This record gives sequence, C-alpha cells and structure tokens, in this order.
Amino acid sequence: MAAVNPIYLYTGPEFGKRNEAVEAVKAAHKKQFGVIDEHSFYLLETPFSEVMTILQSGTLFSDGVCVVCRNAELIKKKDEIQMILDWLKNPEPSAVLILVSDEISVDAKLEKLIPPANRKKFWEMFEKDKLPWVFSYFSKNGYRIQQGAARLILELIENNTQSLAAECSRFFVLFPKDHEITEADVDSVLTHSREENAFSLFREMANASNPAPVRLEKGLQILQKIRLSKENSSVMLIGGLASCFRKLQDWHKRGEVAVAQKTLQSQYRNAARVWTLGQTTAILATLASTDMEIRYLEGSFKAQMEEELLQKMLYEIIIKNGAKISTLSQEC
Repeated sequence: MAAVNPIYLYTGPEFGKRNEAVEAVKAAHKKQFGVIDEHSFYLLETPFSEVMTILQSGTLFSDGVCVVCRNAELIKKKDEIQMILDWLKNPEPSAVLILVSDEISVDAKLEKLIPPANRKKFWEMFEKDKLPWVFSYFSKNGYRIQQGAARLILELIENNTQSLAAECSRFFVLFPKDHEITEADVDSVLTHSREENAFSLFREMANASNPAPVRLEKGLQILQKIRLSKENSSVMLIGGLASCFRKLQDWHKRGEVAVAQKTLQSQYRNAARVWTLGQTTAILATLASTDMEIRYLEGSFKAQMEEELLQKMLYEIIIKNGAKISTLSQEC
C-alpha cells in the first residue's frame, strides 16, 4: 500500500510549529506502517541525489522510511526537480519525503509538485498573540508569571515557539510551582546564563563603554559561537538584530517609553549613545540587504560566503555605523 501523501513542504520562520507538523507526519507514517527508518539531511551538506537514493532504495529491516530534507529552498536545478517528479510517478510503497525551509517560499517548479493540502507556511506569531502564549505556557505547566516578567521574556527570546518553549522550560527546573516568576528571575535566568544569540550580540555591539574596534572583536567572537550552535540560522540572527534596531529606532523617537522593561532600558540608553537615529535607519537597511544577499546565495561556497557577509555586516554596523563597504578587504 503506497503512502497516501508521499511528499510535504513546510516553510517559514516559525520553526517551533513547523517542527511539530513534521513530527505529526512522522507519527502518522509510523501508525500506518509500523517501524520506520528516519533520516534527516541538510542540503547545505548533502547532495540532493543522496536524499533521493534513500527514498528510492527503501529498507530491508524496517516497515517504511521517512526522509526530512532541510534547506529545501536550494532545490532549483532541473535535474533535481525531475528526480522528485520521477519518484512521485511510482514512489516506494512506504516512503515519505518532508521538505523543510526557513524561507517563506521555494522554487515555483518544486512547489507545484506538492499538493496544496500538503504544504504550509509557518509565520511568526502576531504581536497580539505573544503575551497570551507565554501566560498560557506557564499556566499549563502549573506556574504563575508576572506581566513584566512575561514581557521581558519576549524581549530576550527569538519570536518562535520552539525557542520560547525551550527557554521558558528552564524556569520549571529552577523554581517550585508555588513561586511566581518575577522580572528579576527572568533577568537572572535568561540574561546571565543563556547561550549566545542575536540579543546578546546586540548587547555587546551596543556596549558604549568599549571603543568600536573592541566591540567588533567581541561581536565577531559571539557571531562565531552562534554559528557553531544548533540554532545557527542566518535568517533568524538577522531578524533578531533587526528587531533590536527597530526598538532602538523607536527609542530615538519616543524615549524610554519605547522599552517598558527597566532591565533593558540601560541597554538601549547605551545603544542610543552609540548610534543616532539616522545611523539606526541605515543599519536596518544594511540588515535587510544582507538578508537578501544571503537568501540568494547558491553553490558549494554558500556557507563560506554567508560567513563573510555576516562578518561584513557587523563591520558595517559597528565601524561604519550603517554605511556600506563593497568588500571587507577595502577597510579591514
């Protein structure tokens, strides 16, 4: 019996709900076929032909096979599209392919191969939904949290449910259920003991007590740590930095009311000393252009070029205050 829906496409930046959808497909496949082989590939590391070989070969020791293929936005070549088309004409009886991408869309020729019911875009939460999500997550786990603490969590964590759930779960280990989570608790747990991310990078970049060359050096060190971590998506990194600089832009226009949490006000006060409103606007343009350049990278040197573009971006933000340079070698 062939799989009813052998191919799926899940795209978009909300990778928490996106990953839940992937797991749901796996669970349904296991329910239908029993024990299955599970494979996960990143097209930045693995040729697409190898992915298709796994699908076409089937399995001798399991009842089925499920392949998750990430970086699906890289599937553009005519022969790759044809591989999928040929496979869909006569798929292995118990094989399923799940294509995943951080991007909003993939190549149009690829998208046409997936039935509309089997493809979905996962957008980030709307602003109005974020605070209720935090309250609900703490409540269903038996905890109470102050509104200021919930707002601070949203300031410090990327806008996706997977990151939010992972970070919020840390409080369940550190505090008893009769303890109400306060703003001071959040500052202690998330600000001083978490892995590097876009927000810790911004904090170091905006440290007005250090000269620009020192901020660049420390910023590049944090960038390297982020790139070596599990959550190393450039799209998410640039998105996180952009949210910080949009808040800084708002700070320049409205003052301290732009940042409600007192624990973050000193950070944005420092940032306002480093960058003017005009420079902040230029930096947002730099972030947007870097994001577009990275999205259009292709080929075997994509990872190296992506690294260079991110380093160039930090140089333009910290040293040039948003002004563009054509290459790193001109002024580094």
